[in-house]
Amino acid sequence: MQTVSKISDLAVVETKNIGENVRIDEFAVVRKTVNIGNNVIIHPHTVINSGAELADGVEIFPGTVVGKEPKGAGAIARVPRYDKHIVVGENSSIGPNAVIFYDVEIGSHTLIGDGASIREQCRIGSQCIISRYVTVNYNTIIGDRTKVMDLTHITGNSKIGNNVFISINIGMTNDNQPGVNRYEEDRILGPVIHDGAIIGAGATLLPGVVIDKGAIVGAGAVVTHDVPAKSVVMGIPARVIRKVESEK
Repeated sequence: MQTVSKISDLAVVETKNIGENVRIDEFAVVRKTVNIGNNVIIHPHTVINSGAELADGVEIFPGTVVGKEPKGAGAIARVPRYDKHIVVGENSSIGPNAVIFYDVEIGSHTLIGDGASIREQCRIGSQCIISRYVTVNYNTIIGDRTKVMDLTHITGNSKIGNNVFISINIGMTNDNQPGVNRYEEDRILGPVIHDGAIIGAGATLLPGVVIDKGAIVGAGAVVTHDVPAKSVVMGIPARVIRKVESEK
């Protein structure tokens, strides 16, 4: 039996592509060509712009914007490139006041925390946590089952694997010549973090460093060089202090 959707009279809903048992609350704005699956909840004061696809079971909390156009305002050297399309996978949840730019794909069962910002050309896997006030900058890939904790900045052109844990207040950079007033694709590179790595609280990762599989970066470390697989690094600059102990 078909379940009737509940759309508030105070919502602005321009799309007709709405599944069953959908709830759209007051003062939400849903633009044309948005596709909404079954059992979706859109809370008050959210904006879902054209080109968004919300799979079954998605929940969007108040104040969130899905489908923000990147604007350089003439102040940035990089020209933003993007497609006006967004995919939010099934049973994913986007917390209050998050901002999801165009050209973003989010996998299934992924949690985007309060106030998070995800820029254009980003791909986030399934069963991930992108926690409160995390910034994921442009053209970044994050694998499955990866957790990024509060107030962390993932810089543009970064690559993060599966089953990675990134703690709170992590800083990442992608430019060793920040005073140069031009953008070069082959020079502006963020860190590469391979599967199973752990980044401790307050660490800083400099441009282009590679954190290999299963490595651990200690809290407060400043990583200036590549970190070998299954190694523990600490300090400023970070140095290898031991290998990761094997599980018995």
